[in-house]
Amino acid sequence: MQITCADIGGTHARFALATVAEGGKISLGEVSTFATREHSGFESAQDSFRECCGGTLPDSLALAIAGAVTDGTISFTNNDWSISLDDLRDSHGIERMTIINDFAAIAHSVARADDDHLMHLTGPEQPFAQEGTISVLGPGTGLGVAHLHRDGKGNHRVQATEGGHVNFAPVDEVDDAILAHLRQRHDRVSVERVVSGPAIVDIYQVLAKQSDRDPSDLKDVEIWKRGMAGSDDLAEAAVERFCMVLGSVAGDVALTHGGWGGVAMAGGLGLRLCRTLQSSGFADRFTAKGRFTDLMKTIPVKLVTHPQPGLSGAAAAFCIEHPEACP
Repeated sequence: MQITCADIGGTHARFALATVAEGGKISLGEVSTFATREHSGFESAQDSFRECCGGTLPDSLALAIAGAVTDGTISFTNNDWSISLDDLRDSHGIERMTIINDFAAIAHSVARADDDHLMHLTGPEQPFAQEGTISVLGPGTGLGVAHLHRDGKGNHRVQATEGGHVNFAPVDEVDDAILAHLRQRHDRVSVERVVSGPAIVDIYQVLAKQSDRDPSDLKDVEIWKRGMAGSDDLAEAAVERFCMVLGSVAGDVALTHGGWGGVAMAGGLGLRLCRTLQSSGFADRFTAKGRFTDLMKTIPVKLVTHPQPGLSGAAAAFCIEHPEACP
């Protein structure tokens, strides 16, 4: 059978057709990616994808979203789209539908991932545990967080969270300065304000101020580009600071979830940062948890390298919710 899969984030909307074969094996067709700012809403982007597929789509939909479902309406945290579930069913002929948080979808993908799609970052070089909790998080336009629990018998359950919106906890004086800087704009500073793609601008500006330098008016994309290329020492320091804070946050998430079975880092930004994370202060910050430092050192941390874990995970969630429709 085929499923229309969509992964809607703050910046991009990704679509693909997923084919579910005997035994539940999922394969994705060609992925179409649309900028959310170039479409008025989900229906517009879906219509563009329908055109790519020759004018028709399957009547089954698996939808991963960076937002929450309330009263039959999906509202997004980092774009201005909204989706009426009734309109989806009525106007698009959807017979079966699964709606899931985008990082819950990624957690489903992690549960099915083989070693080829998991790159070691830090901690012991061992597979994720087959029993226990695995934390899943990743920075992008925002910060997604979820976790999954394995029962040791081949089964798993996924829990979506809004862990990206917990309070930011500074660790040193530079973190203190970042918090003070962000408080000028936000009454409450969540970790998403510090470890998401756009946050690199604020980190860069704080480091510039501390070194009495002109921060210039660089956009986030340019800071990332310069920092990862090593062509701008201030941008490079901002990327290093970002990785350090991400390590702190990842460790806090593992502590909160009891994620002793492993921590999976995901998202497009994580993929671009993979080598940088391995050589940065990420690992030291991840384990620096006082009386729990020794425990943190036992947790394997891996990067999800599957190119589209949100789409494949949405299809996996669909099969769990609608087993009668899947081979």
